[in-house]
Formats: sequence, C-alpha cells, structure tokens
Amino acid sequence: MNNISSDSAPLVMTKAAAERVRVLAASEGNPALMLRLAVSGGGCSGFSYNFSMDGAVTGDDRVYEFHGSKLIVDETSMDLLKGCQIDYVDDLMAASFRISNPNATSTCGCGTSFSA
Repeated sequence: MNNISSDSAPLVMTKAAAERVRVLAASEGNPALMLRLAVSGGGCSGFSYNFSMDGAVTGDDRVYEFHGSKLIVDETSMDLLKGCQIDYVDDLMAASFRISNPNATSTCGCGTSFSA
C-alpha cells in the first residue's frame, strides 16, 4: 500500500469529510474502511465522481491520511483530481461529499460531474 501523508498529498480532505468517513466506517462496523474517490467517464458534463467505502487497496492506488481518516485514489483518477478539496456538507438541500476541483472547466448543476 502506498500510504502518503497529507503533507505531501496532491489534494486535500477537510476535517468535516474525515469525520464523516469515520462515522460511515463505524456504522459499517469496520473502522478500517477508507473513502475511495474515483473519476469515471459519464455524467452530464463528461466525467463523474464516484465515492465508496473500501477496505481493499490495489497496486495503482494511493492512500492519503487526513485528520485520522484515509482516502484512496487510483493513479488514473488522480490526474483529474490534483488540487481538489474534498469536503462534507450537511445543509438544508442535502448532506453529501463535495469536491472543489480547480481542473474542472465546467460542472453540472448538481455538482457530481464535470468536464476538464
């Protein structure tokens, strides 16, 4: 596993997002679960973000630790995620992970897909 500290990470996860990862892992009964973030083709703007809880790491994954929680990103997705901030927002509209992506040239209205 390629475990990289948050100090040298090419992206950032906020304390709110890290806390939500811990809550989700605890609710699954497995505090070792990590948040996996991937980018795939599709969505209304060309690329879409995919979030999942995962305990397995593959050979092309990078694992970053932020505020006591771990984030997994595969090398292919990282090209589109460099400089991103992953946050967790719980407001009147919805509770969800949100990404601020400086590489996105446009995003859809719901914020789950983008073009680069």
